[in-house]
Amino acid sequence: MILGLTAWTLSLEAVAGEGRHLFILSGQSNMAGHKPEEAFTPAVEKALGSDRVIVIQDAMGGQPIQRWWKGWKSPEGNSPEKAGDLYERLMAKVDEAIRTVKIESVTFLWMQGERDARMKWGTVYEASLKGLYSQLSNDLGRRDINLVIGRLSDFDLENKRYAHWTMLREIQVRLAEENDRFSWINTDDLNDGFNRKGKPIKNDLHYSAEGYKVLGLRFAGAALALIQQHAPR
Repeated sequence: MILGLTAWTLSLEAVAGEGRHLFILSGQSNMAGHKPEEAFTPAVEKALGSDRVIVIQDAMGGQPIQRWWKGWKSPEGNSPEKAGDLYERLMAKVDEAIRTVKIESVTFLWMQGERDARMKWGTVYEASLKGLYSQLSNDLGRRDINLVIGRLSDFDLENKRYAHWTMLREIQVRLAEENDRFSWINTDDLNDGFNRKGKPIKNDLHYSAEGYKVLGLRFAGAALALIQQHAPR
């Protein structure tokens, strides 16, 4: 990990420009449990410069994607009473942070899907995530937003507790691999060890204290790789 980030630091010196690099982190509990200041923010600041980075995080545990995408509909075609309210909360933070600065790049980091897998809403998840990405692109007026998806872990590969678990994993990977501005990271090894309260966990729904740090490094690595890939030549 450290060697990789050092390499990105060197290669990203060529990413010239006067603007800032905006990183938007959102999702449910495993994003809420991730503390950017532990690993993610130091990594991107080392690569890009602390004065060129803006990190915005807003997440809430146990929430389905309908709390972000305003156009969400159930598999039966029903619209919820509440849709997009957490997205509005997130964007209020984003709008405030970028009001007076020029933005060089935008990367959206997404760690979510557990609730949708539990509710058996996997059949509409692909359209939902695409809709959320388009919604963000439209609101920021950009068609060059990078997306990094944290794939659901190996918590329930037999779909015994969350019936659409592996379906969502497959959707997340497929989406990430069909667009050169998208990427995904593996989280299968992050849910063993000790949680933030010092309790031992094994193949847990949530990640270990160390796992959240690794999550931050992997998010940073994937984000920096996308920025480097699409940097002006």
